[in-house]
Amino acid sequence: MSFFLIFVLGAIVGSFLNVVILRLKSGEKISGWRSHCPHCRHDLSPLDLIPVISFFLRRGRCRYCRKNISWQYPLVELATALLFVGFFLVNLERFDCLDAWTCLFPLAVNWQLIAALLRDWVFVSVLLVIFVYDLRWYLILDRVTVPAMIVAVLANLILGLNWPSLLCGALIGGGFFWLQYVISSGKWIGGGDLRLGLLIGLMVGWPNVLVALFIAYLIGAVFSLYLVIGGKKKMKSPLPFGTFLAIATGLTMIWGEAIVNWYLSLLYV
Repeated sequence: MSFFLIFVLGAIVGSFLNVVILRLKSGEKISGWRSHCPHCRHDLSPLDLIPVISFFLRRGRCRYCRKNISWQYPLVELATALLFVGFFLVNLERFDCLDAWTCLFPLAVNWQLIAALLRDWVFVSVLLVIFVYDLRWYLILDRVTVPAMIVAVLANLILGLNWPSLLCGALIGGGFFWLQYVISSGKWIGGGDLRLGLLIGLMVGWPNVLVALFIAYLIGAVFSLYLVIGGKKKMKSPLPFGTFLAIATGLTMIWGEAIVNWYLSLLYV
């Protein structure tokens, strides 16, 4: 039952993330106006806003103008729901909680679990916005990364991560992209990548930031090779690297520590 409720919560958050993504692009206030069709601008009713389900009930079309609605809507909602459940399971394992309800209620039973779970859900939501926005429009917005940096610092400090780890992670994440920016005079990467590097460092800290960067470049290399071989991209074609960084950060949040420990074990064999 708890997994179902968290899935529903994630889908609802995913619906909100779609609003954030589209309104960041259009310049509308996120807190203003009711949800509306992106084509005819007609206000949507509650029945039009049921995450995932409404899209399929309407066969991917607006009920009012009958124009196609982007698959982004159900995919983001479903992805958010699955990630919320996934990070719920990850945190249950981290805190050695076998029974979900016992750990969650009352909150005072294990406040660290609740705090860690909320932090991870917020991080995942931010990463999803970055993932989709950069994938569609090749931009990483400061309106997303800068506020997220503040949240990352506060959340991690509250949960007991030491500030030298966060500072070192930010310096390495941001410094890595700053160096590329300087060497290439801004041709290889943009300022958005630099700010995202800082954010990643503040999210996962040292040494996990190295894992995130490695995974991002590995995914980027494989994806680029696939596109070049398939004739869909040229070697110098731009790629949404923020999308790869978002994926890599999410994976690092789950397996970063295990990967670091595995690597260190190889060094000391």
